[in-house]
Amino acid sequence: MQRAKDKAGSKPRDICERTFSFAVEIVTLCRSLEQADSAACALARQLIRSGTSIGANVEEAQGGQSRADFISKYAIARKEARETHYWLRLLAATGIVTDNAVSTLIQECNELIAILTAIIKNTQANRSSQ
Repeated sequence: MQRAKDKAGSKPRDICERTFSFAVEIVTLCRSLEQADSAACALARQLIRSGTSIGANVEEAQGGQSRADFISKYAIARKEARETHYWLRLLAATGIVTDNAVSTLIQECNELIAILTAIIKNTQANRSSQ
């Protein structure tokens, strides 16, 4: 089954698929840093943990036991996205990777943060109105 894509045809609309695709890109970047110096490897380990955790928490939220559990998992995913944003910026700022190598990832990370924030706020608002 093919997932619905956005108007540009490049990004899945489904948050689970979008965070999974992001995690794949993070793993690919981290694998390219395997042969780099010790600083690059240390940063790559941090990045892979936080970058793949976003999607894992979104997936976990889908099976949340309550609305509060759902919100909590999304809040953790947003926290991990913010941490991922930090590591991506640090990799670029230290010259370990070029700005071009991570600019698309940083943009996607910013978009994911915005989406996760909107999901949290909407869910909280819906909970309040019931």
